[in-house]
Amino acid sequence: MAESNEYYLRRCIQVSRESREHGNTPFGALLTDKDGNILMEQENIEITQRDATGHAETALVRRASHEYGRAFLKDCTLYTTAEPCAMCSGAIYWAGIGRVVYGMTERRLLQLTGSNEQNPTFDLPCRDVFARGQKDIKVEGPFPEVEEEAAEVHKGYWD
Repeated sequence: MAESNEYYLRRCIQVSRESREHGNTPFGALLTDKDGNILMEQENIEITQRDATGHAETALVRRASHEYGRAFLKDCTLYTTAEPCAMCSGAIYWAGIGRVVYGMTERRLLQLTGSNEQNPTFDLPCRDVFARGQKDIKVEGPFPEVEEEAAEVHKGYWD
C-alpha cells in the first residue's frame, strides 16, 4: 500500500542529508512504482563524481531507464526534495516517468542558493517545461508540510 506524499518526501529529505554528509549538494530523490514501493533512491553526485549532470533526479532517471522500460515508468512517481530544474525535467520527460512530486519550488531554492556559482538556479517551473512536450506528466508540489524541512538541509551550505 502506498504511503502519503509527505512520507516519501521526508525520505527524500533524509537522502538529501546523506548527500550533504557525503560531500555533495543537499538534494535527494526516489522512484516508486504504481503501488508505492520504493524502487530506488538517489542523492546528488555532481561533486564527488565530477559530473555536472549529476543532479539527484537526473542520476536517478539514468539508473531507472537502464532498469525499466518506458511503459513501466509511465506508472511510476519520482519524488524529490526540490522542484526539478530544466535539465532534470528533460530527463524525466524523455524517460517517460508519469508523475513528479516535489517538496519545495525552484524559486524557493533560488532564495536559498542566491547567486552561488555552484548552483545557478533557474526560475523555470517544471510544469512549464512539461507543458511544452507531448506527454502528460502529472506534477504535485510544493508541499508546505515539508518545505521548511527540505530547506533546512540547505542552511549554511551555500554561504
